Amino acid sequence: MTSAAQGSYRRSAGSRWLIGAGAIAFLVMLPILALVMQAVQGSAGLWSHLVSTILPVALLDTLILLSGVGLITAVLGTTTAWLVTAYAFPGRRVLEWALLLPLAVPTYIIAYAYLDILHPVGPVQGAIRWLLGYSSPREFRLPDVRSMTGCILLLGFVLYPYVYIPTRAMFLTQSASLVEAARTLGISRRAVFWHVALPLARPAVAVGVSLALMETLNDIGASEFLGVRTLTVSIYTTWITRSDLPGASQIALSLLLVVVTLVAFEKWARGKQRYSTGAQRNRAFEPRQVSAGLGLVLFITVLLPIVVGFAAPATYLAVEAWKRLEFAGLSARFLGEAFNTIVLATFATILTVLAGLLVSYASRLRPGTTSSWLQRLSTLGYAAPGTVIAIGVLIVSATADRFIDRTAHAWFGVSTGLLFIGSGAALLYAYTVRFLAISAGGIDAGLARIPISFDHASRVLGQSAAGTFRYVHLPLSKAAITAAGLLVFVDCVKELPATLLLRPLNVETFATRLYGEAARGTYEEASIAALSIVAIGILPVIMLSRMGRNGLRP
Repeated sequence: MTSAAQGSYRRSAGSRWLIGAGAIAFLVMLPILALVMQAVQGSAGLWSHLVSTILPVALLDTLILLSGVGLITAVLGTTTAWLVTAYAFPGRRVLEWALLLPLAVPTYIIAYAYLDILHPVGPVQGAIRWLLGYSSPREFRLPDVRSMTGCILLLGFVLYPYVYIPTRAMFLTQSASLVEAARTLGISRRAVFWHVALPLARPAVAVGVSLALMETLNDIGASEFLGVRTLTVSIYTTWITRSDLPGASQIALSLLLVVVTLVAFEKWARGKQRYSTGAQRNRAFEPRQVSAGLGLVLFITVLLPIVVGFAAPATYLAVEAWKRLEFAGLSARFLGEAFNTIVLATFATILTVLAGLLVSYASRLRPGTTSSWLQRLSTLGYAAPGTVIAIGVLIVSATADRFIDRTAHAWFGVSTGLLFIGSGAALLYAYTVRFLAISAGGIDAGLARIPISFDHASRVLGQSAAGTFRYVHLPLSKAAITAAGLLVFVDCVKELPATLLLRPLNVETFATRLYGEAARGTYEEASIAALSIVAIGILPVIMLSRMGRNGLRP
């Protein structure tokens, strides 16, 4: 095909897909726009009350939490990435992928588990008192984990993989010539890290930290369980406890401003990465073999975050789940919660993947400024915390429900009730808005690997854009679509804030059951549900570890 014919084909074929992508972008932006309108409609007196009472404490706690979690994730992620990359010691190959395991444990499950593990009459403090010869918690007890310090430590140990993954990728692709040049100048291996490797990997560290901080902002369970009153927790309590939707909307806007700041920081850091990309063409440096004693020290050092962030809470959940099964068996409620969790996550995954396909394929057919902006707007929901998205979706869904109910009552004399909120459609909408970026990003990466000449050949053979997608792109990008769907499914299972706010009455999922039992202090009752979430969360970790072995090994 000539260049003119190719351009004409793309314009004609992509118009309908572009309109569909525009509709998706509008649906994603609608909750955020509704949130802004609801916040603006709130009275000035309400905003003054929030500024004088709720926001100062919530904003200060949020900033302290972000600072602490950012520091710990940066230190843990960078240190572990360097140790398993620069040094060869027994067990290193296992630790490389085991360091990803904390990704399988949602933050609220970490808090749930350690509240019991570190309880004054729990196993850890009981063992310490036994070793020291004390017989009562009144004689000796550790500081309460329900504190800002406890929340920072626990979130840091579960979120450090967000820094570990991009930083280790950067270390693996750094040129051996840079390290060898530094070594010939008499610089030690430790100094190479500080003066060569770390400066080159600084943008990757910044990107990882910003992602970890956005996950911290999305957290509601861990912060509330541990007594930290963040902006996210304030949004939830303002809406649920006080039934104050305008107030919750105004706090959500404040949280959205914090998110925008983090996103801008992440974009700046990502843009600064281009100076080190040329190193990928050179030979990667080999890890240095260490002595048996130093190897043991390195093994224990790298193992520590794995134990704290995954092994200890997973073991606790397994033990408690076994006790619960032996005592009372598998409850009927568990089967209902499993059904609700899987059905909601499955339908949300289907909707999200379909929307991601529409957005990504429209961008392929009509590349340019318009499709680029539509794709960015469509994926904006992932940057906003689940609580913010849920409040926006709640406003949109409630407005639609009221309009449909009034129309049906006026025309047919019947009341339709809460169609969207009561049926779970609002929750599926929130899941789709929240995780569309994962779907579109994975599918877009898969489509990018297919040469554009395949599209031209299909056109010459008489296929339409839809036919080309069905017979060419869909089979060739099946693996990318499956991977994106898996990630969306797992995130839907783990999502707590949106589920808490938008689930229909009397509908419990694994996440909401765990939240309720932890709030009541009956930890053993939800151990099976928590262990099920962790088991499901391991699936993308396995996928990431295989990608790391295949794509990052020097």
